[in-house]
Amino acid sequence: MKQPLVAILMGSDTDYQTLQPAEEMLRSLGISFETSVLSAHRTPDEVIEFARSAQSRGLRVIIAAAGGAAALPGVVAALTLLPVLGVPIASGTLLGLDSLLSMVQMPTGVPVATFAIGTAGASNAALFAARILALEDAALRARLETQRKERASRVLQANERLRKL
Repeated sequence: MKQPLVAILMGSDTDYQTLQPAEEMLRSLGISFETSVLSAHRTPDEVIEFARSAQSRGLRVIIAAAGGAAALPGVVAALTLLPVLGVPIASGTLLGLDSLLSMVQMPTGVPVATFAIGTAGASNAALFAARILALEDAALRARLETQRKERASRVLQANERLRKL
């Protein structure tokens, strides 16, 4: 098995359904990843160990998802220099808006690149991770370009079908 380059981290196993599109995207691009459940509030020691050891374990990007207070991405970003990509989970009374605002309002010096609430954010976080990795991987860059062309082709085919109606 290849060394994971991307970590997908969530604060609760109930977040897994939201993060599955990230796994699917990474898998489709041939990017090795690992998925873990660690909570900034319930398992802080483990989160600290995870974040501090991430780079030495070969990880290059961390996708961190959280709902509610959304502390996980910020805590991880405070403990590593690796890029942290935040995915807000739609939960609670505010349906993820609280999580989104928590992630995008990080203080200066602790950046978390934050994506849309829910599965679209998970997919885009995985694509962004791929783009980061593609800066030093020409084969991955080619796979991303192929994927982009395939998406464009599907849109143009749909347009042609619609025009024929």
